[in-house]
Amino acid sequence: MSSLNQKTEQLKRYLEKLGRVTVAVSGGVDSMTLAFVAHEVLSSNAKMVHSISPAVPPHDTQRIQEFATKYGWNIHFVESGEIRTPSYQSNPVNRCYYCKSCLYSTLGALSFGQVVSGTNLDDLDDYRPGLVAAKEYQVVHPFVEAGFSKQDIRQLALQLGLPALSRLPASPCLASRIETGIYIDDNNLALVNAVEQHLRAKINSETLRCRVQKQQVSIELDDDTLARLTSQEVTSLTQEVGLITARFDSSVPIQFMRYERGSAFVGDKQCLTS
Repeated sequence: MSSLNQKTEQLKRYLEKLGRVTVAVSGGVDSMTLAFVAHEVLSSNAKMVHSISPAVPPHDTQRIQEFATKYGWNIHFVESGEIRTPSYQSNPVNRCYYCKSCLYSTLGALSFGQVVSGTNLDDLDDYRPGLVAAKEYQVVHPFVEAGFSKQDIRQLALQLGLPALSRLPASPCLASRIETGIYIDDNNLALVNAVEQHLRAKINSETLRCRVQKQQVSIELDDDTLARLTSQEVTSLTQEVGLITARFDSSVPIQFMRYERGSAFVGDKQCLTS
């Protein structure tokens, strides 16, 4: 198995061979680390592009802005417009396909070299309809080409002197919290963000998700956090979340429960990649 240093050298050689790239930067550890390396290797020939959207947590956009300023990135902000696309708004189980199609068509239209993503080897084993869109738009995945797993990327970020980034919890787009079939709009995305930001200020939790479901709003936490909360604390937090959801005209019950990956996806998850 290749060492991290070997994989890193392979990554750099791959980027050098591409020569000019547009990096799709979401604000997570994968795309941010790729952007950092791409800038290191290609300088201004690496354009970092971030799509501002109601589905993107504002603190992710802020993180990108801070990195771009600190490290002198060639940064470009766009709106890919998925939130106005009926196929996306209807929230089918392959919603990510429509989101990534909007994103990659927008990035491709910039005509700035090869579009690259932060996809890694671990992503290939998950249900990722967005990879179908990536294939259709000829997007390439340097971390996959260089054999990087998610843990490899975290170790690379640490090696690059980015410890806070290396520890960044996974934070998929806000739309991933909306149960399949529930119409996606600015209102329910803002609800999710408001609840999560409030709870993150209250709870030191490794994993925290606010799920908007047909019958309830579920607050999903990792096992350790759930075990640590007293019944009185849960009651108090439930009341606080209720006040927030009421601002968004939501009156469904609120339930604290164990985190379950992908629990908002309901339906046939048959892999669409070939």
